[in-house]
Amino acid sequence: MSPTDPGAGRAADGPALLAVTGLRKSFGTHEVLRAVDLTVHTGEVVAIIGASGSGKTTVLRCLNGLEVADAGRVEVHGSLAVDFATSPDRRQLNALRDRSAMVFQHYNLFPHKTVLENVTEGPIVVQRRPVREAREDALALLARVGLADRADAYPFQLSGGQQQRVGIVRALALRPDLLLFDEPTSALDPELVGDVLTLMRDLAAEGWTMVVVTHELQFAREVAHRVVFLDEGAVLEEGPARQVLTDPAQERTRQFIRRLLHPL
Repeated sequence: MSPTDPGAGRAADGPALLAVTGLRKSFGTHEVLRAVDLTVHTGEVVAIIGASGSGKTTVLRCLNGLEVADAGRVEVHGSLAVDFATSPDRRQLNALRDRSAMVFQHYNLFPHKTVLENVTEGPIVVQRRPVREAREDALALLARVGLADRADAYPFQLSGGQQQRVGIVRALALRPDLLLFDEPTSALDPELVGDVLTLMRDLAAEGWTMVVVTHELQFAREVAHRVVFLDEGAVLEEGPARQVLTDPAQERTRQFIRRLLHPL
């Protein structure tokens, strides 16, 4: 793979940061995930696509320990392993959460806290880092995304695009091994999408390991190394981004891409 051509795919023999096997999750009688397997290599960007209700967000929430799967195993760096079949305790789920950070579709900022307080909450309260260090890191990250002058603002004083950039900064401030994005542009006005996607492109170019649930097919084609197509809770197809998005092997994948590119 050329570093300037991520869509060509990634060598399978690279170091695996994340290995997921047999992930299952049901809500009542509705089976949302059906034995999902997923491997993500260090420095890789994996885009997950699929129709609404296919289980994309549930996969991310299980990876972050926000949702407890019914079965399956998640390994990070080959050392931390959580076996959901054995009902992992809070300590195991917290250890899993410590390795990743989630960027939510609807920002999920604390409305009563300033931008700076939102960004430093995790490092100070959860990671027990020194206040001064957390503040300095947060201010540097905010400056990087053009929001240094909004550190003392509250979320309601920001545009949707600014709030989402704060959400990304909040995730980066945790210094995670893995960044998880849950349709980060779907709640934005069209004119605000570009800034967020540009920031994500920059993060990918810097080598951040990312799993991105998205409907932005052009972004996935340009930035992702691999694309995973999830259908009815199972991985129907996966492969190099350009291959899956331009010449998919499965008819169901072709139908989905056509409908996304050419909505009625």
